[in-house]
Amino acid sequence: MSDDPPSDCSFAEDNPNPVLQFDASGGLRYANASAHAMAQSLGRKELTEIFPPDLPRYIKQCLETPAPAQVRVDSTAGKRTFAWRFFRGHPGNTVHCQVTDTSELQQLEAQLRHAQKLDSVGRLAAGIAHDFNNVLTIIKGHTGLLRSDPTAVNPALRDSVQQIAQAAERGSKLTNQLLSFSRRNVLRLRPIDLNELITNLSAMLHRTLGEDVTCQFRYASDLPRIHADPALIEQVVLNLAVNAREAMPKGGQLVVSSSVVEIDAAYVQRHPTDAKPGQFVCLTVSDTGCGMDAATLSRVFEPFFTTRDSGEGRGLGLATAYGIVKQHHGWIEIRSQPGQGSTFRVFLPPTQLRPTDELTIPHEQVPRGTETILVVEDEAPVRWILKEALGKLGYTVLEAGNGVEALALWHQHHATIRLLLTDMVMPVGLTGQELAERFTNQEPDLKVMYMSGYSLQAAGKDIPLLDGLNFLAKPFDGARLALAIRQCLDS
Repeated sequence: MSDDPPSDCSFAEDNPNPVLQFDASGGLRYANASAHAMAQSLGRKELTEIFPPDLPRYIKQCLETPAPAQVRVDSTAGKRTFAWRFFRGHPGNTVHCQVTDTSELQQLEAQLRHAQKLDSVGRLAAGIAHDFNNVLTIIKGHTGLLRSDPTAVNPALRDSVQQIAQAAERGSKLTNQLLSFSRRNVLRLRPIDLNELITNLSAMLHRTLGEDVTCQFRYASDLPRIHADPALIEQVVLNLAVNAREAMPKGGQLVVSSSVVEIDAAYVQRHPTDAKPGQFVCLTVSDTGCGMDAATLSRVFEPFFTTRDSGEGRGLGLATAYGIVKQHHGWIEIRSQPGQGSTFRVFLPPTQLRPTDELTIPHEQVPRGTETILVVEDEAPVRWILKEALGKLGYTVLEAGNGVEALALWHQHHATIRLLLTDMVMPVGLTGQELAERFTNQEPDLKVMYMSGYSLQAAGKDIPLLDGLNFLAKPFDGARLALAIRQCLDS
């Protein structure tokens, strides 16, 4: 092999990519310094050790292919992948080759496909949750009407009504998990101390894990607060703990710790999908369980994916945790190998905000009113429930099934309408937000309350939602509806 670059490849020595030249039989005539460096980086003494199989066949194919066409071959060496591009050279009995390390590109493509798959599943989950929330709103509404009138239900059937109400409540928690995964639920954000939150959960964690799992807590001092929904962050901790418990059927050790980490550019480059530079609060949950292989790790955040036997789990725990953390502008990293346990690291951005008093809704007698309310809801059974429930509270209710009907009613009754109660997304005409903007431009004192089964996704970034003041997340019962309506009117 000659070390002199061919006359028509004078650029070869300065090329950062490996450049080679072969004769017609596949013999190596030239390789630049980058090619030799590539072989050394793979622990090979000879460059020929990393050539793709059947190299002479590709050389022959290239010589038989009219210029400037090329022949591309992909090969692997260790955990790295390479693209070999063969070009017909001059004179015509030589072949030039340029090699590109495609390992990082393929990794990024795999991460992109994974992110797209999760996003698609998230949209599907949100759509299911939205439709199911409408169904649950109808169930909750009717059970609420039955329970509010003692004479409406045979005493022997009251337990059945109670069971229906409890089942609807369990269903609403399930849809909330789906919305958490798809990042379409409404956040009740406030500055929280992660150490304090974990401490408050410690007793529940001990009960959840059982006596055969030892639980240790390690707290970082001077931990910055995070701007988060405490109920959802508690759910993340519990879901990770339950996942760890399932990985330790014969017992083991769980360590829950907090820390402050600085993420630099090099770290972001190694974790390009989610990581961001800066300071983050890190929640770490480590177990001594069975661990996970690469195939399981690639699917671990998919909803309904579970390694448990059929009927033993829904596979929503980690998917829900993933959605909640992403919704809080953070990310989760996992280190795990079969037989060596798993470590989940949750990164959440810190906040400089200080704790403030939370919004509270008084649990007193259900308030009533006499104002006129325009209800805009495309689901007829939901609309009927709203009209019936609000009518029993003394309100005058005007109902519309879409934006066009709402405009007609507004034109006739705008002088008396005091509150617009509207779904965010409707299939015909204007959206709830567009209706509210039109009406408040004419009547600035009009109160507006939105409702949705999608919640955050449907709201739009320019609408500040405050649960109980101008937003009702479906499903809701009659008492919550009454409190929210009265509080919105009086605000």
